[in-house]
Order: sequence, then C-alpha cells, then structure tokens
Amino acid sequence: MYRYLIVLVTLCVSVNGWGQEVPKFDLSVRFADNFETAIPRPEQDKIAEEKLAALQKKKGKRPNIVWLVVDDMGFGDPGTYGGGALAGASTPNIDKLAAKGMKLTSTYSQQTCTPTRSAILTGRLPVRTGLIRPILAGDKITVNPWADEISLPKLLSEAGYFTLLTGKWHVGESIGMRPHDIGFDEYYGYYPAQKEISQRVDSRRFPGLVLNPKRMAAFEAVGPTDYLTHGFKGGKTEELKQIKSIEDMSKADQVLTNFTVQRIKELAAGEKPFFIEHCFMKVHSDNFAHPDYAGKSEAKYPYKDGVHEVDAHVGAILKTLDDAGVLDNTLVFFTSDNGPQMDGWPDAGYTPFRGAKGTTWEGGVRVPGIAYWEGMIAPGRTSDGLFDLMDLFGVGLNIAGVSTDKLPTDKYYDFIDQTSFLLVEDGRSKREAVYFWWGKELMACRMKEYKVHTKVIMPQAPHMHIDLSTVHDVGLAPWFFNLYLDPKEEMTVGHRLDPWMATVLGKLKEHGATFKNYPPKNIGL
Repeated sequence: MYRYLIVLVTLCVSVNGWGQEVPKFDLSVRFADNFETAIPRPEQDKIAEEKLAALQKKKGKRPNIVWLVVDDMGFGDPGTYGGGALAGASTPNIDKLAAKGMKLTSTYSQQTCTPTRSAILTGRLPVRTGLIRPILAGDKITVNPWADEISLPKLLSEAGYFTLLTGKWHVGESIGMRPHDIGFDEYYGYYPAQKEISQRVDSRRFPGLVLNPKRMAAFEAVGPTDYLTHGFKGGKTEELKQIKSIEDMSKADQVLTNFTVQRIKELAAGEKPFFIEHCFMKVHSDNFAHPDYAGKSEAKYPYKDGVHEVDAHVGAILKTLDDAGVLDNTLVFFTSDNGPQMDGWPDAGYTPFRGAKGTTWEGGVRVPGIAYWEGMIAPGRTSDGLFDLMDLFGVGLNIAGVSTDKLPTDKYYDFIDQTSFLLVEDGRSKREAVYFWWGKELMACRMKEYKVHTKVIMPQAPHMHIDLSTVHDVGLAPWFFNLYLDPKEEMTVGHRLDPWMATVLGKLKEHGATFKNYPPKNIGL
C-alpha cells in the first residue's frame, strides 16, 4: 500500500519544458473518482497505523470514540480560543482539554446545524444528501434522505461498536430518520433545537403563540416534539418527559450529561468499544440558565451562563472516562456545529471573524476543534492545518478498522481520513481545500491560507446574518482573501498581492465538476 502512495506523491509535481520537475501549488491527489482529493502523507500514515496497532494489542479491543458537539458556540467563546473570562464565561475544562491535547485553529463546519450534523455522520456535503438546512415546522420532506445513505454509526455498529447519540438530533424525527433508525444502537435526547421547544412555553418571547390557543393548536399539528425521547435500534421508542416550562428547558443539558455519564460507566465495563456522540442543547438560543449555574459566569447573562455550564459538563464527561480507566483508549473530539447565532444577540456567542451562523464567512463556519487522546495525541499541540468536521467520518472509520470498501461507488464522499494528522506528533493535514455551500449555492473555497468567494451573504442590519441578509454575486472578480493577513475577510488581495486567485478558483471549479457524475439529492427542502 505504501509503495502505491509514494508513487502517487510524484503526481504533486509538474514537468517544465526542459524536463525538470517543478513543485505544484495543489499537492492533493485523487485516489478514487468518488473521493475528495487528499495530500498523500505515506510516512505519517504508517506511523499512525503502527501506533493504533500497538494500542489494540495492548488493550485487546478497538479504541472508543467520543464526540462533544456544542450547539452554536462561537470560535471565540472558549478561553483557549481567546474568549473565556475575557468574553464573560470562563471555560477551565475546555481549556484544559486543549492544553492536554491538540488545538486546531482551522476547523470548519457547515453554516447551520442540520447540514453539519448530517455531514459528519455521512462524510458527504449536505448538498449531496439533500439535508441543506434545518427541517422546520410545516416542512414536507418528499424523500427520506437517510434511506440510501450509509452512516458512520451504522458502519461502527456492524464493526462491533456500541453506538449512542445523546442530546440534540435535528436531522429528522419521522420514522426512518431518527438516530436509532439510521444506525445508532441507542438514542436519548431531544429531536429539535432549544428554541423550537421553549417557544411553546415562553409567553414573554412568544405571546402570540403561547397565549393564543388556536394558534398553539395549529403549531402543535405541525411542530416538532417537545419530549425527551429514548429509542433503541429495532426496538421501542419512548417519550419520557415533556418540556412544560422554561425551567424544564434550562435543566435539559444536566439530564443529558447525567445519562451520558451513566452510560460511559456501564459501557466501559463491557466488552465492546463504544462510539458516543454527545450533542448539547445549549448554547442555541433561547438560553435559560440552569438554577445551579445562574449568575455563575462572569457576565451573568443567560448565554454566558450556558457556556459556563457546558464547560462543567465537558469536565464531568472527561472525569467519568478517567475514573472508568478508558481515557488512554478513547479519542475525544470537542467542537461546535457552526458559528454563533448572532440573530439572537445578546443571547449569542462570540467570534473574532466576519459573519456568523448562516453565512459562509469565517464567523459562520470556523469553529473550535480540540482532539484529545491520552498517550496517543501529544499534549500542547496547535495546528492551523485544514480540518473539515466531515473528516471525523474518516477518522472514525480508521480507528474502528472499517474499510472504505464498505462505501458505495455510486456516491461521492467529501471526507478525508485525518487520523495521522491527529496522532503523529508533527502530523500535517491531508486536506488541501474546504468548500462552502449555502443551500444549493456554491459560495467559496479555502485553499491553504487563501479563500475565494464567488457569492457572499450580506447582512442588512447589525447581527442580522440570517433574518435580514441577502445573497450577492461578487461582481467583476471573485473576492479573494489571504486569511493570514486578513482573517476578518475585510480587504481582498486580488491581483495586487498574491498570484494564486486563479488557482484557488480553479480548485472550486474542480469541486463543482464532481456533481456532473454524482448529482445532488433533492428531498424537498
């Protein structure tokens, strides 16, 4: 295998008119027609493979995988990313996770929650699966998008893992689209986002709904469920407890963390490795402070109290893994599903970048990304190498020993296996580019430190990045930024300072061309 990869490295150079090899700007190689191009790093991959083999020999079973996914946390909210106490909510546990693990500074999500949550479980862009935006009250899905998708939990379950999703789902609650229908062995959580539940009971924010019985009845006929749900693959689905007040909503994350903590204790004592995706309800607006955390943040605002609470739950989950003796056999990855939802300001997070949730500016898609694995990931590492949250799909397959041969050849896969990037002490990213979509519109591409926009989202009022924004073509030339010079994307470098605009634009066009043989799916959204 490695001989094959080394041969492919030679494709990363071109030959000039004198027969001399010249390095190429784009180092990536297409290993298969239906997979995203990746930068070959054979020596790095070999080291990671040997580390994993040695660990499995020592432990006698495959490693566990735990994802911690916060809802709408901004890049700048955790202290380790420049927030913390400075931004009104200290995050000692998240900061400790970063200090003892690997902090990624160029981690990318999709621009809203449903697209991200589906992408990390399918390894495919939302435009390919049809899950291009949240499914809202009154939406009529014409096709079950999961019917012909092979999810990561399904593959891991078939490989001998116990797979559990705790918390927010937001990728469909009809039969056939629930977590325990698409591959998870167990689900314990709430299908929608906090606001879709709490608006039923918050008469201060939504009097036109809560205080109008006829409208409430109409909403209930089409709205998402407001129950804590417990479901099992091939088994029963129970509605356990209804959210009847904002105080109930405020306590949801504590309920979910208690469950995850208990299940870790039980699963760690079993024979199977486990995959847990713990999805927080917070800090998606509307935030209501848990009574035990109200006023505990420096800022005292509900959002900031929510950040402080999430940090405490991260600490509790890590402590449980430690107490159970499985930290050295568990990959933990902490992230957010998109940037802060500034439309809810001041019930919103912080990002140092332009834009916010709902946009393809850095503020909407650049998120915290922390990889921690005791004894396997060198502590104190920081890297600006590109990492798309879809790459978690590839990392999960590799760690579980699942071959990509299990994936169908009639679908295009956008993930890259970044296991060696994370596990090798001086590992480098294998991703050359990240592509940004807004619904069915291809908007932008980041390649190395450059980002080119062909369409942009422009807010028409402060903080209104969703409810009062418009999509624009960029005009005469693409908007081309050097993110090392200008991470806020305020001034294009265009033809003045960098010669690579046409190259990055060509990469975006190359990506668009993949849809000719692998057309997008339309599910009615």
